[in-house]
Amino acid sequence: STGREPDYTSRDELSILNASDETAHLGLTIYYSDREPVGPYRLTVAARRTRHVRFNDLIDPEAMPLDVDYACVVESDVPVIVQFTRLDSSRAENAWLSTLAFPAE
Repeated sequence: STGREPDYTSRDELSILNASDETAHLGLTIYYSDREPVGPYRLTVAARRTRHVRFNDLIDPEAMPLDVDYACVVESDVPVIVQFTRLDSSRAENAWLSTLAFPAE
């Protein structure tokens, strides 16, 4: 990474918006190409609030390995909006990528 830490540490991050009037209880399951899924990682987001979570900060039930391809399924007991963001600060010209998740049945 380039730049000051932790602001410019390369990372993948979820931004979760709970616009409802109830606390959201979430479970994240991480899927890998060469091992069994891990999870759920439990999170809460207060009513009418947002929460930002770096994937490398997820440690329970186990720390996520570095430099390993993965995908994430987010489940919530109330509707939430989930945005995935990646910061690549490996060069002085930082690169940001962001996309919204989509609901699945």
